[in-house]
Order: sequence, then structure tokens, then C-alpha cells
Amino acid sequence: MAFEEKRAWIMGLVAVAGYAAYVIIVLGRADGEPLTDVHYAAPLLATVAAATVTSIALNIAVSIASPEGANEKDQRDREIHRAGYHIGQSFTVVGGVAALAMALANWDQFWIANVLYLCFMLSAVVASVAKIVAYRRGFQSW
Repeated sequence: MAFEEKRAWIMGLVAVAGYAAYVIIVLGRADGEPLTDVHYAAPLLATVAAATVTSIALNIAVSIASPEGANEKDQRDREIHRAGYHIGQSFTVVGGVAALAMALANWDQFWIANVLYLCFMLSAVVASVAKIVAYRRGFQSW
């Protein structure tokens, strides 16, 4: 498995795990209350920070465990990374537009923040899946 494919797996899995932890914490805090009354900022920031640290630590651990190719990227790796990034960015744009529309419609901050977080997570997961598929099934550069 190419080292960059390993990084894609790490990014996708950590994004899903971090978001799942956040949802579990927030739903656990709701305890029958409306979700908009739940204190969500600290868990959101904590899970984003934990996911970032975990991703960095796992990338370092994988680099140590299998150092071959850790610092090498060929043209194919760069093109796959670029394509995956562009595919994943679509959810960042969707989240930004949705958050803008929600803000203009005076929605609660809870929903705006959660739509942004969901779309950031989806962006990471979709980019990771696109990269993994490109490594597994081939990549046609345009």
C-alpha cells in the first residue's frame, strides 16, 4: 500500500471517529432538552483538536513503522492528492453556502456550527475515499 494511501485511510477514519465522538457527547448532554440548549462548543473544539492530534500521531507512527516511501511523492501521488482534495472541497463549499443561508435565515448558532462541522468531516471523508479509490482502481489524470 502506498504511503499516501495510508494517510488517506488515517484521515478518513479519524474524521469519522472524531465526529462520531462529538455526536455521542452532544446527544448525551441533551438528555431530553432541545439540542439548541446543549453546550456544544467545548466538545466540538475538543473533538477537532483530538482528531488533529490523533491524525498527526498516527501519521508519525505509520512513518516509523514503515518508513519506506514516507517522504517520497511521485507525480501520480501528487495528482491523486490534488484530485481527492478537489473532490472533498465540494462539501466545504456546500457547508459554507448552507451556513450562510442559515445565518441569513436567523437559525440558531448550534445548527450553523453543526452543519459546518458535518461538512468539514464529509469533506475529509470524501477526499479520503476518492484517494483510496484512485490508488486501488487506478487514476486517470486529465
